[in-house]
Amino acid sequence: MKPQIAELLSAAVTNLKSQDVLPADLEPRIQVENTRDKSHGDLATNLAMMLAKPAGKNPRELAQLLVDAIPQNSLVEKVDIAGPGFINFFLSDASTASLVQAVLEQKEDYGRNNDGAGRKVQVEFVSANPTGPLHIGHGRGAAVGDCICRLLDASGWDVTREFYYNDAGQQINNLALSVQARCKGLTPDDASWPEDGYRGDYIVELADSFMRGDTVESEDQSFTGTGNADDLEAIRHFAVAYLRREQDLDLKAFAVDFDVYFLESSLYTEGKVEAAVKKLIDNGYTYEDGGALWLRTTDFGDDKDRVMRKKDGGYTYFVPDVAYHLDKWQRGFECVVNEQGADHHSTITRVRAGLQALDAGVPKGWPDYVLHQMVTVMRGGEEVKISKRAGSYVTLRDLIDEVGRDATRYFLAARKADSQLTFDIDLARSQSSDNPVYYIQYAHARVCSIFRKLAAAQQTWTAEEGLAALANLELESEKELIVKLGRYPEVVRRSATNHEPHNIATYLRELAGDFHAWYNNEKTLVEDEALRNARLTLAEAVRQVIANGLSLLGVSAPEEM
Repeated sequence: MKPQIAELLSAAVTNLKSQDVLPADLEPRIQVENTRDKSHGDLATNLAMMLAKPAGKNPRELAQLLVDAIPQNSLVEKVDIAGPGFINFFLSDASTASLVQAVLEQKEDYGRNNDGAGRKVQVEFVSANPTGPLHIGHGRGAAVGDCICRLLDASGWDVTREFYYNDAGQQINNLALSVQARCKGLTPDDASWPEDGYRGDYIVELADSFMRGDTVESEDQSFTGTGNADDLEAIRHFAVAYLRREQDLDLKAFAVDFDVYFLESSLYTEGKVEAAVKKLIDNGYTYEDGGALWLRTTDFGDDKDRVMRKKDGGYTYFVPDVAYHLDKWQRGFECVVNEQGADHHSTITRVRAGLQALDAGVPKGWPDYVLHQMVTVMRGGEEVKISKRAGSYVTLRDLIDEVGRDATRYFLAARKADSQLTFDIDLARSQSSDNPVYYIQYAHARVCSIFRKLAAAQQTWTAEEGLAALANLELESEKELIVKLGRYPEVVRRSATNHEPHNIATYLRELAGDFHAWYNNEKTLVEDEALRNARLTLAEAVRQVIANGLSLLGVSAPEEM
């Protein structure tokens, strides 16, 4: 409903311009917000206070002029002016009825928009190195990243999901050496065990599979074990393919898919790193100092210049990132969102600086970043310690197996990504109102139960009958529910624009709470047919919006619980 009210205010501004009350070149950004106190109306704007100075008028005086200039409409029942010049809108029954109608008519499409207009957006997320199973941090990245993709898709973007991983370098070498040691029968207690070797049980399983000559296939790799414990290169290839397959299985269990798998090694084999470095040198943004090659990142807002190529000739880690993001730009992605762990914070400035220094037409501030904080896992009131190298390791799969995919996805996406997250296993497993995902799903199932009872009583309902009877909804709790339904498209739009899926989770929890309170206080299947049809219609609209919102979180909407 906010867009409609904003349109009315825009028309009022146009009218006042034609009367020379407002400057003709004035193009105000009209903001309509929800009121905190429903006695002050449903929606409000501070537009009069924003325009008072350019209009040369008192804010309350201008507020009255704006109200008088609003076109005739059926959306608003009453308009009040409050305080220094706030304009408060009370929505009419006709407007609330149109909201319910929109939900029932649009069904799964309710809340979707076309802000993206088919433009290309790439979301890179998870991007875990193939050195072990996916841990809880990867799970948070998977949940948040996938939800961002769903939100962008719901906003009309052409979305590409991409997984980038390092298939070379020191970590992969440590992995290969660890597997090789296991192939030769060594344990972490042996003196010759690799200093930075991986100790988890999965290394033992990986080594056994290699020695058996198994063939492993992931989404993007396939390799057969040779059974030769001295063939380190074969072990490396097999280990990467093996662990990529395991990660794929974890992601499938989590209902997460990717369109593109991008190998870091390809940036080197295809000459993209060297080409980027040459371009930076040719553009005059580099210099030699102390035997190293430096990039003048301070020219682009960094606090100090950064080493690109070390004395030993190896590149620092941000250099392939610059080449990789140039590749993204060249692939035609107008918008790129990187969902990564908070430890990537230091790379943002230098990657953006490198892209600007390439002078390739990349916009400033490109790409966008969403950085998630760490996850603390609790069970029985105690923290579950996580250590990949030591092997005391709670994986994403462990969590899914224990609490289910729905709860795992919801809990990992339900808080703002840049805030610390405590994952309480006991809470996630509980079937109570304290468990938000259970609470929301139960609201959906409750509506389905109402319609099963209706059928059992050999009574019927149609959307047409229900919409015609909506005038019978006279309770304030019913009107508040309808207004809450009307806010859903705005929540979707804001969540997509800001890459904040937690807003969807918050909205659903609030909607479920309002529904449960109404359901517990008011009987739905009443004798009065008109009132029954009206309440069934409201319940169905709530169910549809809950289902739509849960879909954006990748969470199921069960009909029975």
